[in-house]
Amino acid sequence: MDNYLYLVIITLITLGIIDLMVGVSNDAVNFLNSAIGSKAIPFRLIMILASAGILCGAVFSSGMMEIARSGIYIPSMFSFNDVLIIFLAVMITDIILLDVFNYFGLPTSTTVSIVFELLGGAVCLGLYKIATTTGDWSSLSQYINTEKASEIVISILLSVVLSFSVGMAVQYVSRLIFTFQFERKMKSFGVFFGGVALAAISYFIIIKGLKTVTFIDKATKDWINTHELLLILGSFVLFTAFSFILTRLKINILKVIIGIGTFALALSFAGNDLVNFIGVPVAAIQAIGFFQASGGNPETYMMDELGSADIVAPVWILFISGAIMIITLWTSKKAKSVIETEMSLSSQDGGTEKFQPNTLSRWIVRGFLSVGNAIGFLMPRALQSRLDRSFENERTTKKKTPDEPMFDMVRASVNLMVASSLIALGTSMKLPLSTTYVTFMVAMGTAFADRAWDRESAVYRVSGVFHVIGGWFFTAACAFAGAFIIAYLLKIGGIITFVGALVLLAILLVFNAKSHKKKVAEQAKKKLKLAKEDIHTLQQVTEASSNQISEVFAKSNIFYKEIIDGLIKNDLTSLSMNKKLIKKFLRDLDSTNDNLYSFIRNLDDSSAKGSRFYIMSLGYLQDIVENLYVIATNAHNHVDNNHKPLKDYQGNDLRLVADELGNWYAEVYNMYKRREFLKIDNTMKQRDQLQKVINNLVDKQIDHIRTTENSPKNAKLYFSILLETNELISSTFKLLRLNKEFEEFKIDNKKIK
Repeated sequence: MDNYLYLVIITLITLGIIDLMVGVSNDAVNFLNSAIGSKAIPFRLIMILASAGILCGAVFSSGMMEIARSGIYIPSMFSFNDVLIIFLAVMITDIILLDVFNYFGLPTSTTVSIVFELLGGAVCLGLYKIATTTGDWSSLSQYINTEKASEIVISILLSVVLSFSVGMAVQYVSRLIFTFQFERKMKSFGVFFGGVALAAISYFIIIKGLKTVTFIDKATKDWINTHELLLILGSFVLFTAFSFILTRLKINILKVIIGIGTFALALSFAGNDLVNFIGVPVAAIQAIGFFQASGGNPETYMMDELGSADIVAPVWILFISGAIMIITLWTSKKAKSVIETEMSLSSQDGGTEKFQPNTLSRWIVRGFLSVGNAIGFLMPRALQSRLDRSFENERTTKKKTPDEPMFDMVRASVNLMVASSLIALGTSMKLPLSTTYVTFMVAMGTAFADRAWDRESAVYRVSGVFHVIGGWFFTAACAFAGAFIIAYLLKIGGIITFVGALVLLAILLVFNAKSHKKKVAEQAKKKLKLAKEDIHTLQQVTEASSNQISEVFAKSNIFYKEIIDGLIKNDLTSLSMNKKLIKKFLRDLDSTNDNLYSFIRNLDDSSAKGSRFYIMSLGYLQDIVENLYVIATNAHNHVDNNHKPLKDYQGNDLRLVADELGNWYAEVYNMYKRREFLKIDNTMKQRDQLQKVINNLVDKQIDHIRTTENSPKNAKLYFSILLETNELISSTFKLLRLNKEFEEFKIDNKKIK
């Protein structure tokens, strides 16, 4: 038994460390997004402040550990063996769930995941005990703390609505006061804004930090509870004076707010959410200690001691956990993926959107537009014009640089101030508000109020918000179901299931890590995506265009041959794969087109006219890939519908076309890759020979239909491939002709200079 317990302890410690790492990767967005998005302070300083906050919060979190021991279930109703099963099921499920969310770059709530995992595991074993004993299903409430689960669900809805609304209102008023040219008003309004923001954040640190630590005596905590208003007013006066001094010293008070706010939210994250990662392993180790001291039977020894309020986690465990969290924060690539999701939804600029619109997002945007038009109709024109001037942003009329922030320091400060205030308020009212819900929805509310969601991006941003919110509810369902199933398997399978679950978990983590690494590498190497900040001159336009065109022809050549080969061999798997790859290929080109507006604005004056050739070449490239997609779709549908395979002569004819087209595309590829356009006229002339081949094959097929052909579906497919290939050749010819004009334009441009 002792050997088994040691194995369980080692496993739980290992799982706790892994859970810490995947949890930090997901929750880092909560306290980093405002500072990173505004670029108010250097990235290294942001990470140092966040690290300090995490370490302090980890030490402060000892008093929060009871949620894992007794917050969701009733320990006295479960045996030692049952409690271990619940804890193992929770840890395995939590790691899988958070790692999957990290892989897709979606923020979720670690609080909800741990609560519903504990609930799922406890419900499973509660039902099992009832089924094997009394059979009285109504007694399940004796095993579960249903009130806590209900509070969590209510807090989700409360967090979403309240955080978005308050964030929107505060940001709207702040923008009216400061406008986007906030530097001019910092000496006056900035002093009071600094006092309010820093007082709110300091109140947040006191309520969320000092009230939960175990090394402060009860009298001090009682004094804090009874003098909260005095603390807030005193902090406001103190920090207003502090802001006045900093302003007179020409120190930007907004940067100070962002720095302190980042520290405060990191402290809150570690102080509250550390229990989500190590609460279960710590509780399991404590349970093992109680069991060993008792010398009882693991199936009959009930865990009453876990319900004691006097149990605290050792400080050294908290300190080590904080250190692991800090290391993960500095090294995790998945954390960057999650941060990018929130950044893309709150960015002040347009461009490529991360999410696709849906019917609900379209209805909501359309409804807000109708309400806005009605308000605009009723509001006096002078007042409306004055309000609009407060939201005029010079960034939209200036060329953008690579170091351009996602949003300004006013919005970042409001994000931190409002999130801190709401979390502190919720804590003082004993409402279990999630830091993830609050920080995310505040960021979305301030982005909406700041008109970052204009008619160009609103439908995509709203869709993204619903994706994330839906993910929160999906987290609860998956956490409950996953822990329920794993707990049941551990109960009936014992050590065999235990080892099998660990092996599967290890395989999943390795697979996800490799897949995420590959995903990041593909995004880094993606050549079709226009790097708008790097292209300024005509020479850079030429290089970007040539690289892009050569890439398209290389891939198109491969795709075309594989489609024809898969069609002839009736290989549905190959045709399905190529159809998906071409569709992704087309999306890459679409994302390039999304950046054209910024690309044109970024060019220098001498190169602006040359951008016309680049834009038109993108259009021709898109035509080529669309033709290719139609061919792939028609071929896939033909085989998928189990129609007759192509006749031998039809297959041979299409292979001839593929070879001829492949030779031509190889020449085009080499020409653009090497940027050697001296023989472009000869390359263009090959178009006539290719079209002549296709026309002859069309005539040949017509003769077969009139004499021997007896498959209408074959004939239809054959004609569609030849006709789409003809269109593909025409688009290629137009692209070559455009490039010839471009070369002549560059020569004329040099002569003028």
